[in-house]
Amino acid sequence: MAAPLPVCYLNGAYLPLEEARVSPFDRGFLYADGVYELVPVYGGRPFRFAAHSARLRRSLEGIRMEDPHSDDEWRVIIGTLVERNGGGDQYVYWQVTRGAENGRNHAPLPVVARTVFAFCAPLPTTTAETLERGVACVTAEDTRWARCDIKSVSLLANVLLRQLAVDAGCAETILLRDGELMEASSAAVHVVLDGEVLMPPNSRRILPGTTRGVVEEMAERCGVPCRTASISEAQLRGAQEVWISAATREVQAVTALDGHPVGTGRPGELWRRVYGQLQAYKQELAGTPW
Repeated sequence: MAAPLPVCYLNGAYLPLEEARVSPFDRGFLYADGVYELVPVYGGRPFRFAAHSARLRRSLEGIRMEDPHSDDEWRVIIGTLVERNGGGDQYVYWQVTRGAENGRNHAPLPVVARTVFAFCAPLPTTTAETLERGVACVTAEDTRWARCDIKSVSLLANVLLRQLAVDAGCAETILLRDGELMEASSAAVHVVLDGEVLMPPNSRRILPGTTRGVVEEMAERCGVPCRTASISEAQLRGAQEVWISAATREVQAVTALDGHPVGTGRPGELWRRVYGQLQAYKQELAGTPW
């Protein structure tokens, strides 16, 4: 992964990333008491910012915190940060923690100044090999907590699950719970059965993916049927196509699962149509207000 870009934002100031410091008593550090968002930026323009901002607010509500900034204030913070890091294609990560208090107390939840931090990094690009061959994934039992709909900075379970994929030389770990598909360790999952794109319904067990929503819209634009439904492990393993989607991945075809081919073992026709539609959509948005 590429190194972060040099300018960050911390509690009202834009400063060199190497100079950023937070208190060791920050509750984000001690308890993972915070949430985050990540938005891709194409040509200096944050993509689907409103959806990411709304999800941040929902996550904050889920941990009993008010958003420290309005949408307009977030737009200024993020837009300025993107500009100071040179614009172009990048991504912005931003997080809010409950802040630092003098000591370590589980409860009551303190009323202190929130810690707001953001940084940028080069946006990963999908390689020609991935477009041609797709990616391999493994499966694992979902061992995360019961509120996966909150985009919490507490990601240890996700990290350990993702490491299973790394150990196997794969791109992602697709998660199963009680015999049903959930999502991947850091991506949404889409399954093609009988020419229809299916996704598990949103719940507390699944993060409501903003890129997943984009993929649904692109499928509709292509005339590809798309709906939510419970997906069994057997359906996942017998699918004609499987995709993963995330802000820094867009939508990628999964062509192998636990060492076995998915469908023909090559990226499928429906994936190609949806991926192409997404690229056209990005071009349509270029230069428009965000």
